[in-house]
Amino acid sequence: MSIRGVHHLQLAFRAGNAPAMRHFYRDLLGLSELPGEQAEGAALHFAAGGQRIDLVGVAQWQPLPAVSHLAFEVQDLPALRQRLLAAQLPLVENQGLAGFARFYLKDPAGNQLEFLEARAAAAPQRRESALALA
Repeated sequence: MSIRGVHHLQLAFRAGNAPAMRHFYRDLLGLSELPGEQAEGAALHFAAGGQRIDLVGVAQWQPLPAVSHLAFEVQDLPALRQRLLAAQLPLVENQGLAGFARFYLKDPAGNQLEFLEARAAAAPQRRESALALA
């Protein structure tokens, strides 16, 4: 027996807010929307790489604590940052993480999201140059 991976993550949003959630995840983040398994407006499904994100509208919605969040590994984080800033979304960029560029943002439901990209490793110093300086 072994766990092979994460099939999906499910986040809640306030019922009736599906259009704003769809716009955010599909249009701003660029995720592919998957066909729904439930009635229109009840749930939204998106692909993020090999994983799935399910967003479900609920009448008794409450935001999660900020420590509970979804982290997206991004290719070309600066381009995503510019797209989100152009949409006038407030990014939180004050929390560094060694080896990564990252920022945080809340989706229209208030769910905390993290976006990060590994920084390119510094070019290794040539041994000959290091010996010449000695």
